[in-house]
Amino acid sequence: MGSLVNYIYILSGALFILSLKWMNTPATARRGVFAGEAGMLLAIAGTLVNHHHNWEWILAAFFIGTAVGIPIAYIMPMTAVPQRTAMSHACGALAAALVGTAEFYQRQPNAETELHGFVMVALIIETLLGFLTFTGSLMAMGKLQEVLPTRPITYRNQNLINGVLFAIALGLGVRLYLVPTDTFLFPIFAGLALLFGVLLIIPIGGADMPTVIALLNSYAGLSACAMGFALDNPLLVIAGALDGSSGLILSIIMCKAMNRSFTNVLFGAFGQLQVAHGKTEQRPVRSASAEEAASILEAAGSVIIVPGYGLAVAQAQHKIRELFDTLTRRGVDVKFAIHPVAGRMPGHMNVLLAEADIPYDRLFEMDDINSEFAQCDVALVIGANDVTNPAARTDKSSPIYGMPILDVDKAHTVMVIKRSMSPGFAGIDNDLYYMDRTLMLFGDAKAFVSEILKELPARVGA
Repeated sequence: MGSLVNYIYILSGALFILSLKWMNTPATARRGVFAGEAGMLLAIAGTLVNHHHNWEWILAAFFIGTAVGIPIAYIMPMTAVPQRTAMSHACGALAAALVGTAEFYQRQPNAETELHGFVMVALIIETLLGFLTFTGSLMAMGKLQEVLPTRPITYRNQNLINGVLFAIALGLGVRLYLVPTDTFLFPIFAGLALLFGVLLIIPIGGADMPTVIALLNSYAGLSACAMGFALDNPLLVIAGALDGSSGLILSIIMCKAMNRSFTNVLFGAFGQLQVAHGKTEQRPVRSASAEEAASILEAAGSVIIVPGYGLAVAQAQHKIRELFDTLTRRGVDVKFAIHPVAGRMPGHMNVLLAEADIPYDRLFEMDDINSEFAQCDVALVIGANDVTNPAARTDKSSPIYGMPILDVDKAHTVMVIKRSMSPGFAGIDNDLYYMDRTLMLFGDAKAFVSEILKELPARVGA
């Protein structure tokens, strides 16, 4: 039976690896999801093969989890995917931390022989990362849902206090490693980890949430990996290592996309509302109606659409698909430019457009499409803010200076659909909106695109 389980685990691990590989591109992402689901199904089956008791608890957990998970998947809107992702990280990390806690107390009768060496190190890492990721993910979810302030919450000597708190938690972990029978220290250790997770996330602004989500995903994976070592389960080690490393790599990619470092993300309090000196006066903007926008699109030979979080809020992806179909039938070359940190989580815009069945070959990453904006007739920006701000290239005093952006300002005509002139997560004005070649299309993205579509058919038949 043990050999069968090992073979199942090897196949499951291979499917996890293939899943990550296939999810690298939109064209194979669906296959990657199915591979990951199949791998997890095999992993659960392999674990249950060697299990011979407490089936009632396992079945109860299975049905409760199913009853909660399925409605969430169907009811949760696309705009809430980042929040759901943060909640998933919280649940996974809490599960790992609770398993570590149970193992610590369950092995107390034989602590001298079972809680020592590498096993105890794994349990400490598992519970520390698990508990801090649990509360940290809840804080991230609260900021994304805006039940907590999206701005950084800071206070004097915050980083110093956080560092001391984490050092104390590590010190208690070392003490538990040396004397595992000091059970009274474990609740204090767990409590400090929970508190540190809160204090780690609250000073981080909304602009950095995509990177934070990826980083928390890495922490949850590393906690699961440590759990695998503590339980002597090789598949948990594989799955946790894949999750932890991929989350870390993604965090690095996200930081590079924002031209920022990990330390700046975690300790920089980025995202506070800022008012630049000399720009407090009212600046003139040019606006246009849906009829005027339709006229410009009708005459265009090439259009690049830049989606952002405003598109997700308005649930305008299906209307954008209609606009794409209408313009394509007229012979317009329509492409989509995707910035790595557009939206509120990595890949948010890709998922949103995939839901509307936008062809994969029409979606282009920033590095692949930036050179085309200068030859583009119209750049249509829908709800994207900081990722299109030219200040990132020109204003050294700007908090986003040096961040790679989409070069929409180089297009012949720029049209921006936005509800108002309010700033994005970085809390600064977007200089793009005040350029002579920019037209502001004020309104809800879904409603405004609908108005444009009403005007375009009338002109097609003219």
